[in-house]
Amino acid sequence: MKNFIALLFALFLGGCASYNGRGLQPGISYLDDIQRTMGEPAIRWREASGGERLAYPRGPSGFHTFMLETDKNGLLLSLENVLEPRHFARLREGMTQDEVLRIIGPPQPHWTVYFAARDELVWEWRYCDDYAESARFDVLFDNTSGKLRTTMSRPESTGLPFGRDRREWCSR
Repeated sequence: MKNFIALLFALFLGGCASYNGRGLQPGISYLDDIQRTMGEPAIRWREASGGERLAYPRGPSGFHTFMLETDKNGLLLSLENVLEPRHFARLREGMTQDEVLRIIGPPQPHWTVYFAARDELVWEWRYCDDYAESARFDVLFDNTSGKLRTTMSRPESTGLPFGRDRREWCSR
């Protein structure tokens, strides 16, 4: 019976979409391989080159959003986690919401907040900072124009009950 349960569990895990696209290789994998491995993307954009940009957010418990790019034939060109400070640094005041989405993918919907007094819409992502600490990254938009005002980042609380440390969640 134990072997049967272990086999069912292994089959169940094998049928799930890959979290990070393990096994996909730029220059070798195609769109069919991507969708079989990672499932349907949360957002897909058609690029001027004829290829696509695909967003795979893995939150709210996960710390990653994987962005994949394909050429016009569906060949995988790149796969990377975009919830990193080097991608956040590409965001500039005045960008549109779509421009932000194309760089770091969709925010967590239940963490989106509107502040009426400031007419400000805030999008939020969870990520691992450069110190392997769990952190939150916010993009603040002028709600009327839809343009980026500013960004901010802050670490989550570093302590957990019973002496556990959140750094284990972000180990690389």
